[in-house]
Amino acid sequence: MLYEPGQTALVVLFPAADAVVQGWRAEHDDAAARGVPAHVTVLFPFLPEDLITDRDLDELRVICAGQQAFEVKFGSCGRFTDLLYLAPEPAEPFRALTQAVTTRWPEAPPYGGAYDEVVPHLTVANGVDGAAMDAVEAELSPRLPVRERVEQVDLFTFDGATWRSRRRFPLS
Repeated sequence: MLYEPGQTALVVLFPAADAVVQGWRAEHDDAAARGVPAHVTVLFPFLPEDLITDRDLDELRVICAGQQAFEVKFGSCGRFTDLLYLAPEPAEPFRALTQAVTTRWPEAPPYGGAYDEVVPHLTVANGVDGAAMDAVEAELSPRLPVRERVEQVDLFTFDGATWRSRRRFPLS
């Protein structure tokens, strides 16, 4: 995937899951190579970095504080055409976060409006064929489930080479 300098994303990071999937992500996920740990995307792309105001940051803080922290389990894999992912359970809190942000900023639809339905997921391998997904899933499945608590959303920015966390927004 091509990223542009100044792009931003709202993501939930998963350190325990990262420890499990980092080898596959390093090999098969460009976001990992560009500094993004294992995550579930809340919104990409968000607003361009140079257009984010202090008011926007305050509103993000309020939106996130309005959502309850929650436990998530990654117990199984899912697939899109050329992408293998871990499926978060429950997925609904991620959808609620995405909906809350896109209600406030309708000019920033998820994935630029490319998909009719947003499926929360943690990418393990992207741009791979079915045989590669089969092999990764066979190695990964015995390491599941992974459980973590979601307590914050991170705002990441892309500088042209690397994604970096710019700000964190705690959930309630």
